[in-house]
Amino acid sequence: MDVGNPLHLLFELNGALLDGSGSGDHLTRALEILGRGMDLPRALVSLVDQRSGRLGIAASRGLSDRERDVLDGAGGDSMARNVVTSGEALTLPRLGDSPVFARRIAAANDSTIADRAFVCVPIESAVGVVGALGAELLPCDAQTLAAHTELLTTAASMIAWSVRPARGDADERQRLLEENRRLKDELKERFRPDNIVGNARPMREVFDLIGRVSASAATVMIRGESGVGKELVAQAIHWNSPRAQGPFVCVNCAALPKDLLESELFGHEKGAFTGALARRRGRFEIAAGGTLFLDEVGDFPPATQVLFLRFLQERVFERVGGNETIRADVRIITATNRNLEELVKSGNFREDLYWRLNVYPIHVPPLRERSTDIPLLAEHFAQASAERAGTTVKRLTPGAVELLTSYPWPGNVRELENAMERAVIESPDGVLRAQHLPPTLQSADASDPTTHGRTGTLADAVTRLERDLITETLRQTRGNRAAAARRLAITERQMGLRVERYSIDWRAFRRGADA
Repeated sequence: MDVGNPLHLLFELNGALLDGSGSGDHLTRALEILGRGMDLPRALVSLVDQRSGRLGIAASRGLSDRERDVLDGAGGDSMARNVVTSGEALTLPRLGDSPVFARRIAAANDSTIADRAFVCVPIESAVGVVGALGAELLPCDAQTLAAHTELLTTAASMIAWSVRPARGDADERQRLLEENRRLKDELKERFRPDNIVGNARPMREVFDLIGRVSASAATVMIRGESGVGKELVAQAIHWNSPRAQGPFVCVNCAALPKDLLESELFGHEKGAFTGALARRRGRFEIAAGGTLFLDEVGDFPPATQVLFLRFLQERVFERVGGNETIRADVRIITATNRNLEELVKSGNFREDLYWRLNVYPIHVPPLRERSTDIPLLAEHFAQASAERAGTTVKRLTPGAVELLTSYPWPGNVRELENAMERAVIESPDGVLRAQHLPPTLQSADASDPTTHGRTGTLADAVTRLERDLITETLRQTRGNRAAAARRLAITERQMGLRVERYSIDWRAFRRGADA
């Protein structure tokens, strides 16, 4: 259950709250954003009526009309009442362990519900606790639960402005506008092409294309293998375009069942199909005024291709089960790791749609074609992982760098990020060595020409470890070979031979290398 980009999620939530006055519709929109961004099966906002003091449901996601009526009739959700009374957040790592949820779990006849977590946080304004934001979460560990609780607490504070008395609205709205501008500036800075890690020539060409196309409204198709960072390129285009004031909405088409993709993109009317309990806006409506990023567009089923082509031609669509024609001003950016040309030849992808999408293609190179960027990316991911874990990273040893640069990286940047996260966990002292990297890196197929001759034998592993130890010890002794030899329990002659064998510049450590 990965939130993905919490900053972007909060920015989108803030924008939705600014669009309205805190009515039920806008609170429903807020829950829709949180639910989509955090994969929340169910969520609700409960508010205290200022006159009666009664707690009631103001907005919900994933609850049927009957469930809402039952909760409202009982004076709101019991968990929410406890949170409003105490003013403190409540977390349940597992619903099945709580007797409060036992009846609902039994009635649902779905064993997976018992493994979900639950979080309820107070909605607190200057006048006190005025409500609660509750949500069911997919099964997660304690660290993820804590991170999601923190994110929901932030969301609750942003929602609070909309339920304050009218006299406070002007001040709160101004505060929220300032927060919106701050988040927007931070996102624009984060996704500035200069801040995307990479100096290799293929990436410089990508940065150049981003700079050219950002200012236009052209449809962009981003090509590249899985894990190369296509979404990062799409976000860089959006946040450096005139549409940066609008939303950036991402849809992973491959992750959605084909029979739900049309509803997800175009929305649906109440009763359009079984389970359509209320009208729902699609991603095209949500992205109005901004950018819609469609990842894995090659997975579009034929029926959806027809509807998508119509939108690209006329910029209009209808919700599933509806007759109203809706116009949306949306910039389209697509991405795929599939060979669309072959799909067109085989009849699985419409040729006219292909040409509509392929207006401005950008190819993101695989990591093996930008190997000079690997040390930079590895250090970047290591520092980011250490920051999340509350630890520090001192450096990567030469042996680790050699191993990283010789591996073919079939999973590209995403695999490298995971590898560095593991290395940070494995390292006891903040120095990332070859042995801290995943076993897959240390047993790469010797027949692969991209491994640059590394055989992955025991002898090679011992050689890398020996070079690592000697280099690290020379660094610690500031290039004093005699002291390094004593630490490693070898003779000075043996140290000299190994320094020469591995071409280690021991003098560099005397010139101020950090011990």
